[in-house]
Amino acid sequence: MILINVINSALLLLALRGIRRYRQNLKNWPYKKMLHSTYIPPVSILVPSYNEDKTIVDNVESLLAIEYNEFEVVIINDGSTDGTMETLIKAFELKKIDSPYRKEILTKEIKGIYMSSQKRNLKVIDKVNGGKADALNAGINVAKYPLFTAIDADSILEKSSLLKVVRPFIDDPKRTVATGGIVRVLNGSKVSNGFIEEVKLSKKALPILQTIEYLRAFLFGRMGWSELNSLLIVSGAFGVFKKSEVLKVGGYTQDTIGEDMELILKVHRQMRKEKKEYKVVFVPDPVCWTQAPEDLKSLRSQRIRWHRGLMDSLLNTKGMLFNPRYGSIGFFAFPYYWIIEMIGPVIEILGYFSVIASYFLGILNPSFALMYFTFSVLYGVFLSISAVMLEEYNFMKYDKVRDYLIMIVFAVLENFGYRQLTTWWRLRAFFGYRRKKNSWGNIKRNEFNDKVLSL
Repeated sequence: MILINVINSALLLLALRGIRRYRQNLKNWPYKKMLHSTYIPPVSILVPSYNEDKTIVDNVESLLAIEYNEFEVVIINDGSTDGTMETLIKAFELKKIDSPYRKEILTKEIKGIYMSSQKRNLKVIDKVNGGKADALNAGINVAKYPLFTAIDADSILEKSSLLKVVRPFIDDPKRTVATGGIVRVLNGSKVSNGFIEEVKLSKKALPILQTIEYLRAFLFGRMGWSELNSLLIVSGAFGVFKKSEVLKVGGYTQDTIGEDMELILKVHRQMRKEKKEYKVVFVPDPVCWTQAPEDLKSLRSQRIRWHRGLMDSLLNTKGMLFNPRYGSIGFFAFPYYWIIEMIGPVIEILGYFSVIASYFLGILNPSFALMYFTFSVLYGVFLSISAVMLEEYNFMKYDKVRDYLIMIVFAVLENFGYRQLTTWWRLRAFFGYRRKKNSWGNIKRNEFNDKVLSL
């Protein structure tokens, strides 16, 4: 507990410094002028899709309407078994074309490439199913621009998000190799035609609890590691990469379920091997909104998959652990993810059982146990509330004070049941882990419309 709290306190302080510096720099950055500047590098937006017919059209419409000078949207239909491809063809009047491309990364067969007669910068790849990593690699092969971003098909970008997350490539083009933006929970907000009309907190407990988690993980977790240039995860829902560097490492790894973390680790390894100065940057402002699971079954599936993906990535690159070649990554970030993130659930569950056993054996000091428990819970509440306050003070995405008050209440409640439940799922993932098990996650999705998402 002491180790976790010391590290999290340090990350919080680093995050405060990083966000403060970001806000100061933002004041001097002419956003409107940069929109049409020739200095902005063109970007390919890759959207891997599998059975997303409920949300795919609204998602594409929102991506096509983002504020950016030059970009293309590349949808990769990874052998969907529903009507995803048919929906896209009908909605955007797609026509199959004979488009040559360099197959620099080996992928499953591409059955066809389609262009829209309505939208000149929309391209759709129809391919044999191979998993998310394989779909992204196919998109990289077909993408024509030097930067690419990977966006989940169930997510919505704010119009200004892409330019903001690309900014580090503009400010420091030689050293920046990857950037990641913050992902927030969409549930509860009002969405119309693929655009967010009003940001609101969900009325359901499960999405609210996940909202707190996301704020804590991104606003001081990833922001803090970014300050040390030791960021090991760029979310698969919203990250931008330099295509040339990704090609050097062979693209996304296809025999893992943690393809987003695996890619960042491979990039770190490659850059250190070449002894180049480089940066992997987290940008706290550009927002990607995504649907969070609203039922326990979907949430359990997601968390088990996430933990197995984490284990895949860490075990595949275990040579980085305490390796002086990797600097702060090898001595701080990697041990943190090994001990606290990967093995942490085992230690935590053993802690609960040891307390219960100590009670029945008569060796438990009730006063000390109560003090220990109180401090542990209060510090967890402090970290969660700090993340909520960081959001309110710096970004103010939620308009109503009531939403922030509800989040503060849930920051307390998550310590009694929800945290233990997610820890239990991660423990199951730890002991049920199997290498080379890769598949799309099945999470129940809702359509992007006011009637569903404003519930």
